[in-house]
Amino acid sequence: MLVSDLRKEFYDVIRGKRILVLAHFDIDGICASKILQSLFRTDHILYTVVPVKTRTDLINAYQQHAEQIKHIILLNCGGCVDIVDILQPPEDIIFFVADNHRPLDICNIYNADQVRILTKLGDDEEVPAFDDIFREDESDEEEESDEEGGKRQRFDEAALERRRARRQWEQQRHKILFDYTQFSYFGSSTASLMFDIAWKLSKDSNELLWWAIVGESELLMSDRIEQDKYLLVAAELQNHVSRLNHKSQDEQPLDCLRITFEKELQLGLYRHWSLVESMRHSLYTATTLRLWTLKGEKRLHELLAEMGLPLSQCKQKYCGMDVALRKELQSLLESKAEKYGLDNLLFASFTLSHGFRSKYSASDYVYATLALLETPEDEKTAADAFLDVSDSLSITKLSLLEKGIETSKQQLEAVYRQMQTFLDMNQVISAGPFLYATVIEGTPDAKFFSSPHCISLLARFTLRAHVAISRSKKSRSLPLIITTPDVKTSESNMCLVCGIPPVSEESPRNFFGKAFEQAADKTGSKAELEFFDTNIIRLSVDDRSKFFDALISLLS
Repeated sequence: MLVSDLRKEFYDVIRGKRILVLAHFDIDGICASKILQSLFRTDHILYTVVPVKTRTDLINAYQQHAEQIKHIILLNCGGCVDIVDILQPPEDIIFFVADNHRPLDICNIYNADQVRILTKLGDDEEVPAFDDIFREDESDEEEESDEEGGKRQRFDEAALERRRARRQWEQQRHKILFDYTQFSYFGSSTASLMFDIAWKLSKDSNELLWWAIVGESELLMSDRIEQDKYLLVAAELQNHVSRLNHKSQDEQPLDCLRITFEKELQLGLYRHWSLVESMRHSLYTATTLRLWTLKGEKRLHELLAEMGLPLSQCKQKYCGMDVALRKELQSLLESKAEKYGLDNLLFASFTLSHGFRSKYSASDYVYATLALLETPEDEKTAADAFLDVSDSLSITKLSLLEKGIETSKQQLEAVYRQMQTFLDMNQVISAGPFLYATVIEGTPDAKFFSSPHCISLLARFTLRAHVAISRSKKSRSLPLIITTPDVKTSESNMCLVCGIPPVSEESPRNFFGKAFEQAADKTGSKAELEFFDTNIIRLSVDDRSKFFDALISLLS
């Protein structure tokens, strides 16, 4: 059931109750849980937060806590599966679902008793009508007594007509459901939704607003929402920024939290790195200038020379650069952007400043928190990583954020090295309807790629780089599948498979979730379709070749 009034139908219902919050392993979900926790502490609501990565985690977390809790909030998980079917809960348990994954499961949308959907559906999300999907079972076969008092079926014209009509309805239902679930994509940010609740309760603050901004920025940087949708949400967030930061700096204490709305460069972590390294390891500049080639390196040096930036300044840390150059950097890059094809180098974003400490942009936070979430350290459990990210979002724990920034640099360097290896060794292979590349077993950087966000970044980087140097025009319209050894699982001989849509596709809708499911069923492969991001699965290495053969025949 869709909730229209979040305050009355959600927050007033859970006030004073014991709550279980199941939060997905993504930054938007963690930011949403932080906002909720802040509200719960204000209203003295007892709560438990449990991180969930897969469907199995969701079932286990529910079973461990179900006895003592009647109200469960699902953040970025559970919306795309039939919750009541997989958890089999008692009738007095109510689930509140705030999930940015799409499409939402039909049974969740039309369940009026136990499931409440908090997420607002977009205008472009066409949910099938109730009567097209559900109908009361009628007996197609009427029975009548025969001479011996037994029963036999009547095959008169009316019964046959009803049976034919039911068969047609089932075929139509199957087609409608297939069309509805064919593509996976993302809706609006859950963190923004939770901030909206805080605002309506008059309990919003700069810190809560910043978490909403970071959650929204993650969707943009992961290519999960279109640029125009992001701009609409950014405009709404800017209104909140103006409202909460209206005082001038002279009127505020020096150590207060301050958010500003401004243009930001599409350069990863450039305030905490050198300009040259940031440009080399940022997806947009690296693929536009082809910086892994000698020609690309030459173009980069030309660009810096035309801007009047000495190479010695660009190779040292940004904070060590000449102050005058730092102040002019954005305008200098903007003036030369068109000549070098960097038309989209600037985008609307937000920055955070706290006292005299250095500025942090929303993208810095996304890079750092994703690196902490998918840390390559073996001794860290998934729950430890979740708590580290949660702590790093607090303004008092900047040391953790700095650690995340350093880990993120290593992650970006590993992605760049692997992308360069793929291209230098011609390992991006066309399989007909799609391209594919495989990270070789024993690769030192494989520890970074055994995580959903990092393998997705590698896939996007590799596809854009391949398209940038490919002579074939067809490459723009081909999707890419990347496989990498899953070194983080206890099972041996397993790999992660990630599929992304083609570069020519403006809308980030992904058909690989459905394709992977059908290919696994068709071949009987040992595949785990456990992730809530359905375009990523875990697959047995032994079944990889027959799985790919099935995909080729499906997509041809």
